Amino acid sequence: MIETIKEYASKRIDLLKIEATEKSSLSAGLITYFVVLLVAFAFFIVLFNFGIAFLIGKALDSTAWGFLIVAAFYFVIMVIIVIFKNKIVNSVADNVIKFLNH
Repeated sequence: MIETIKEYASKRIDLLKIEATEKSSLSAGLITYFVVLLVAFAFFIVLFNFGIAFLIGKALDSTAWGFLIVAAFYFVIMVIIVIFKNKIVNSVADNVIKFLNH
């Protein structure tokens, strides 16, 4: 009987190790995916914003105004993010908890 319990405990520990390995490898894969996606998106945003700034600047005959208008747009977005900080933080925290418990 004691041998059966020891064997069961050993198998259970092995199962927990396998499950932990699976979860950590999936997490590493997801993190890598999101980092690569974030880098690609950052390049897209930077180049897109340069294009928009030059386009607006050409329409206004002033490149500086084009860049200032694009900067003002991002300033407005930044203010909105600061205003909704608590809601954003709580939403992200809730999603992380749901993901980790899934």
